[in-house]
Amino acid sequence: MTIDAVIFDIGNVLIEWQPERHYDAVIGEARRKAMFETVDLHAMNDLVDQGHDFRATIEACAAQYPEFKDEILMWYFDWIKMAQPAISGSIKLLRALRAKGVPVFALTNFGNESFEFAETRYPFLTEFDRRYVSGRMGCVKPHALIYEMVEADCKIPPQRLLFADDRQENLDMAASRGWQTHLFDGPEGWGKRLVAEGLLSAEDLA
Repeated sequence: MTIDAVIFDIGNVLIEWQPERHYDAVIGEARRKAMFETVDLHAMNDLVDQGHDFRATIEACAAQYPEFKDEILMWYFDWIKMAQPAISGSIKLLRALRAKGVPVFALTNFGNESFEFAETRYPFLTEFDRRYVSGRMGCVKPHALIYEMVEADCKIPPQRLLFADDRQENLDMAASRGWQTHLFDGPEGWGKRLVAEGLLSAEDLA
């Protein structure tokens, strides 16, 4: 099946997203584990990804757990330190596809303010042909609506979309709609898939 557009997730595909790693380095693994067992920080972040105000959402959560207030606020103040470094091999693939004239989209669970901040640190985020950011769309992966919105906007048949994501549940929903999918576990495997699809050549990976 011919691929008309390639879609990249961002977190852990183009930029490492490892909050636990940052917390371990700053407050220690034991304190981090205690906090994550008490506070559902990923659910808090999901609200941000749905378009809720970045700072206000985190401050509201911090107010509910005074024993971890300072640590929870780090999710806002240290956010860019959790979203790093960029994955250079994936950026190379993004740019190689664009150089070949292949349309490249982003489909990401990302808050409005945090995405705007990330753009200032990672200029490659502006290089996509289309960007589907959950905070702007009001819904997140893996809910069917966000995929439906992508299809309606780009007007490309689902079976002609190739989507790379690091989370299987996000790919499962895409596949159920007919999208071609790739479970991202590193740029090398993703590059080989793009070559296998005829979108890049082995020379492009060198």
